[in-house]
Amino acid sequence: MLSLRIALRYLFAPKSHRAVNIISVISMAGVAVATMAIVVVLSVFNGFSDLAGSHLSLIDPDIKVIPAKGKVFGASDSLERVIRQTPCVAAVTPSLTERGLLVSGDRQMPVVFKGIDATSAPQVLDMDGLLIDGEYEDGSNIPGHVSGVQISVGVAMDMGLRPSLYRAAELYVPKRSGRINPANPAASYLSAPLAVTGVFRVDQPEYDADFMFIPLSEARRMLEYDDDKAGALEIRLADASSADRIAKKLRDELGEDYTVLTQRQQQAETFRMIEVEKWITFLMLIFILLIASFNIISTLSLLVIEKRDNMATLRSLGAPRSLVRNIFISEGWLITVTGGIAGIILGIGLSLVQEYFGIIRLSADPASLSVDVYPVRLEWGDVAAVFLAIVLTGLIISQISRIFTRKIK
Repeated sequence: MLSLRIALRYLFAPKSHRAVNIISVISMAGVAVATMAIVVVLSVFNGFSDLAGSHLSLIDPDIKVIPAKGKVFGASDSLERVIRQTPCVAAVTPSLTERGLLVSGDRQMPVVFKGIDATSAPQVLDMDGLLIDGEYEDGSNIPGHVSGVQISVGVAMDMGLRPSLYRAAELYVPKRSGRINPANPAASYLSAPLAVTGVFRVDQPEYDADFMFIPLSEARRMLEYDDDKAGALEIRLADASSADRIAKKLRDELGEDYTVLTQRQQQAETFRMIEVEKWITFLMLIFILLIASFNIISTLSLLVIEKRDNMATLRSLGAPRSLVRNIFISEGWLITVTGGIAGIILGIGLSLVQEYFGIIRLSADPASLSVDVYPVRLEWGDVAAVFLAIVLTGLIISQISRIFTRKIK
């Protein structure tokens, strides 16, 4: 295409007026910096998504099976045996999650407690990796028929509890059956004496604020469920990367009565929030890129004046007016895309350097942080989206440029 070839020559050829060269470079630099920022910011969001996933993996299983309707299902033992026969399944454990009231002395707070089996749960959950103080103990070695529990750091701070083998708190839940006696409201609750044996932290508010583990047998007793009842079956895979494939296989085998969730599906809201923030930020930066690209219009105006004699020569040689206009329209598109490609290359370079070498570190106290460098992960899909946005921005600028090329004779 002749107009594009001439535009390419104008793009890289020196101009007679130095100001035109300077303004052209500034226009390209503005687009390049905005594009670089988009690539880097999207990569940072990917890094934080991975960081959230790595923390969730400590407490969320690779796959969780829950009832499609209701809160619990029966015959959990037989269902567990079926799941264990599935290839790549390394361990399975039942669990039961509910809300209750934790009381210790004159302090009390609502908590979410999760009943776990002392034998199989450590095969699925990384209890040693979770605990920051104390140890995992279900209560079998604690005198006085007291259940051993593990509480989140938020519960420990709000209730003033520390790991100990002595009775430290009491958990209350409303009775599921029977009548309420207004004269004795305490009789409407079931309680369990607890000894805090460990404190854990996951760096996720939904767990660190009010979460705790108790023995599964105690959870069943307090919730008045039979021994074969469970709220979920949690699965650890021999190869976590095959979670999607195994989850699909389990959905086909178990049928519509059960819902099978991968780790990310268990925390869909968290990851959805990160994705929404990521793409809203992307749109905001695209708007900034579009504003930066308007500098190109002033560059084209100066270029039209700069090349007026050349255009007259082309017209004398028989070049149609549309060809002359298309030269400057192509010039605006080329400036945008060239600056955008330069910005993409810079953004990729910075993201990869931070991803593999971690040159930019967080300035807070390392002891209070789960990571000491900004997490970054480059995704080529994001790069493709940025490149497409650059191309579209260039087309918009080139169409706006038509207004300034109408006076070309």
